[in-house]
Amino acid sequence: MSTTESISVDAPVLRRPHLMRQWWRDVAFLHWAVEPAAVARHFPPGVEPDVLDGRTYVGLVPFRMVGAGFAHGPGVPWAGTFLETNVRLYSVDSTGRRGIVFLSLDADRAVVVAGARAAFGLPYRWARMRYRAQGDVHRYAAQLRWPGVAASSRIAIRAGASAPDGELERFLTARWGLHVAHLGRTWYLPNAHPAWPLRTAEVLALDDGLRGSVGLGGLGNRPPDHVMFSAGVPVSFGLPSPADRPRR
Repeated sequence: MSTTESISVDAPVLRRPHLMRQWWRDVAFLHWAVEPAAVARHFPPGVEPDVLDGRTYVGLVPFRMVGAGFAHGPGVPWAGTFLETNVRLYSVDSTGRRGIVFLSLDADRAVVVAGARAAFGLPYRWARMRYRAQGDVHRYAAQLRWPGVAASSRIAIRAGASAPDGELERFLTARWGLHVAHLGRTWYLPNAHPAWPLRTAEVLALDDGLRGSVGLGGLGNRPPDHVMFSAGVPVSFGLPSPADRPRR
């Protein structure tokens, strides 16, 4: 493997043409530290767990997707704004490029689920979802509507003061693309956005079955090791490329 790229809150230049744009808003980040070997089987070919101080992380991330659409032209009001919760892992490919591997992306727009699965091979699932905010308290709920899977999630967090700009905070959020297996290859889909405005957060309630639904039930209901909140960032996506092709 090549030397792993450094972690920076400044996104690499996103080569044109851009593919999509969207806002990620009211984002809660809940993370559990795990041994890399415990999750290695979930990564696509040519990609392995990214590690910090000997550990990697499982993320549970609920948020509001706002104004998603193609890079040029108006958004899609009936499909571009919806709720989403994803279960994610942190990856590095053979070129040393860091990213994210999604084990699930649950959303309450069936057309988005169908389109993203077909176009990119991403593991989207249809779900009934709710979000409510009262001051600094944010509540997220999801109930899967996916064939053969019965799982739900309820999360409540209270956002606090500005989070430190620490090594772990950067490791978990300064990610400039995702890795996905699709059509017989592993791909890298790049993105770019401003640095996250991160806040500390505490968990008020957590009853989650989404991690178990993707094979991570061993985490049980133990509290997360790290929690943050962000009001959100605007995001742009570039074109996918094979994961064994280095970033230019």
